[in-house]
Amino acid sequence: QVQLVESGGGLVQAGGSLRLSCAASVRVFRINTMGWYRQAPGKQRELVAVISPGDTNYADSVKGRFTISRDNAKNTVTLQMNNLKPEDTAVYYCNANIALYAVGAPRYYWGQGTQVTVSS
Repeated sequence: QVQLVESGGGLVQAGGSLRLSCAASVRVFRINTMGWYRQAPGKQRELVAVISPGDTNYADSVKGRFTISRDNAKNTVTLQMNNLKPEDTAVYYCNANIALYAVGAPRYYWGQGTQVTVSS
């Protein structure tokens, strides 16, 4: 099974920035859709941003502040988070739709999660 390795989480003050990165631990055949979800204490996991060929989508709460991008050659996804707010505090999870081989249907995989904490 593919392991998605996340990095970039941490503690920042309100108004600060963080950049999250996610990459597959092994080479894969193709990654179709990549995205970031987050889960705050007492809440369900929610979509933050997703990127697929020809399109990106953001949660309303992060529009204008977060930017998702991908490097197709390296099969990585990055979430640039600017003007962070305390309500952005959550565990952030990378998600990707991955085809491991040329034959077979792609599946969704999850990263282990990285903590983002924004102080007032």
